[in-house]
Amino acid sequence: MTQIINALSEISDNYDALFVDLWGCVHNGIRAFDAANAALAAYRRRGGKVVLVTNSPRPRASVERQVDRFGVDRAAWDTIASSGDSARSAMFQGAVGQNVYFIGTQGELSFFERLNLLENPVDIHRVDLEQAEGIVCTGLYTGETPQDYRAPLLYAKQKGLKLLCANPDIVVDRGETREWCAGAIAQDYTDMGGTSLYFGKPHPPIYDLARRRLAALGVDIADDRILAIGDGITTDIQGAMGEGIDSLFITGGLAAQETRTQDQPDADALADYLAKTGYDPKYSIGFLR
Repeated sequence: MTQIINALSEISDNYDALFVDLWGCVHNGIRAFDAANAALAAYRRRGGKVVLVTNSPRPRASVERQVDRFGVDRAAWDTIASSGDSARSAMFQGAVGQNVYFIGTQGELSFFERLNLLENPVDIHRVDLEQAEGIVCTGLYTGETPQDYRAPLLYAKQKGLKLLCANPDIVVDRGETREWCAGAIAQDYTDMGGTSLYFGKPHPPIYDLARRRLAALGVDIADDRILAIGDGITTDIQGAMGEGIDSLFITGGLAAQETRTQDQPDADALADYLAKTGYDPKYSIGFLR
């Protein structure tokens, strides 16, 4: 049964590194949360390492610019592992061919910037669906829904195209507005009988990347000394459980209504929610602080 805590500092001495989700935990898509900034900066001052592990389809450098813009404190984190980088690596190794149909926004075109860390990356060309060997999905424009893509997805499924999903999140909350993510497109495509390839949480590739980012900091930290923090029960918490990593569930994010979170979750509502979902984070808290 999950333990409800009041502050990260109650448990942080048990861990040498944190894998921290961004959206819903550190910022809301518009601005950073002051309490989260303070908690993570305090953890780092005590010697802990913080890896921001995000299902953003953007490359690391682009995520860094974005969180700076939102006001995430540079003192609150050490390095970034993004779903975008993990998925880009697969794309430039030819996972969905060279000619791809793109579902995403203008702001996500950095996904196609050449990845020079790979030997002999393939050349990727964005083409119309009729000429495509595969699909790359990074997200939807504000106001779009997965239903808008039903017809092209049915056509792609008939062609036997694979879909590379750069962000497995189904929805996010931008301020007070809930928006669809690439994971909703990939889920629909899978439900149609198509093949979707995932690289963000809860799937292993992004955790492998996060561990490599951690090792690049010059530290060797065992999984039992890593705590994953996030508000997505089927991304952050499921992923942590799959990797054998302890987790802290932020109930005031995507599940705020289900857990009746104001400052803290209602214990009974939280218990009911976790029982229905089948996941059991080691700790829970209303908001990261």
